[in-house]
Amino acid sequence: MLCILYVNAVGVLLAVVGLLIERMLPAAAARRWIWCAIIPMSIAVPGFYRAHHNWIVADVSVQQSVPQDPSRSLAMASLTPIDRAWWAQTQSYNGSINRVWLTISAILLVWGVANALRVAVLVSASRRKQWIRAPAVVDGVPVVLTEQLGPATVGVLRSRVLVPRWVLALPGMQRRYVLRHEEEHRRAHDADVLLFASLPLLLMPWNLALWWQIRRLSLAVEMDCDNRVVAALGDAPAYGELLLTVAQAASRGPRLQPAFLGGMGSLERRLTALVAPTPLRRVQRLMLPALAIGLLFVVAWMPHPILGPNCNSSDAIASASTTTVK
Repeated sequence: MLCILYVNAVGVLLAVVGLLIERMLPAAAARRWIWCAIIPMSIAVPGFYRAHHNWIVADVSVQQSVPQDPSRSLAMASLTPIDRAWWAQTQSYNGSINRVWLTISAILLVWGVANALRVAVLVSASRRKQWIRAPAVVDGVPVVLTEQLGPATVGVLRSRVLVPRWVLALPGMQRRYVLRHEEEHRRAHDADVLLFASLPLLLMPWNLALWWQIRRLSLAVEMDCDNRVVAALGDAPAYGELLLTVAQAASRGPRLQPAFLGGMGSLERRLTALVAPTPLRRVQRLMLPALAIGLLFVVAWMPHPILGPNCNSSDAIASASTTTVK
């Protein structure tokens, strides 16, 4: 329990740092590299600190029971928000937490494999329906034509661009926007990035901060792709209008990532970043870096709390009871 809370706390602090860095960057700057650094840090820092920069809760509690200098006692009290007996009692729930943990991990694994198989079957069926065996080529981009699946990029070892047939009926420039967007995803291996970033969730599904970080990575991947498409083909307002048009047409099909529409709830942020980015004020240019550096110092200072070997539930509760009687 204590480890779960610490890992989530570190993840939230680092996620806020990532958001601050994103806000400081120019509108057209690449953003996914931020989360490609934040996510591994959120996983590595707690593990490293558990062995090399920890704070033993039991030891602090024992020290508090011994008469000390008032100033030192006050400092120790600020590091001990809850007594040792309470933390020891929470250890009795570890068995239930572990069972729920393994169940959720298994569900995520089964869901991921089932979803991958479903997409593979749909792609295979779409390819069989094509009149030629080689992938269709539309505006110079090799694609797999589907009925409702896409527009999206799927595959790890061999990425494919999925394009529903209704995209072919779009005006020429709009069609090129859609195809260029998916081709940029394929060239940047965005499907691989999202897949490997999501794998730690199988091991720690309780890490709510990691879920949030991966959601921000997904948004950053789409925003970076939007910027590359607009830089290559131009006309950001027309591209933003196309996002709305495709969102209405693609609402009937299953949602995949990375894709032209991206994740749920990201469309408004992408349109704002493309058409009307908010410039930084002078105060923000000074405060955002200072706040980000301050949070990094907090993460670097914050030790990993662990329960001492003598902090089992029966001993701690008995000790607390004895102290109360006295």
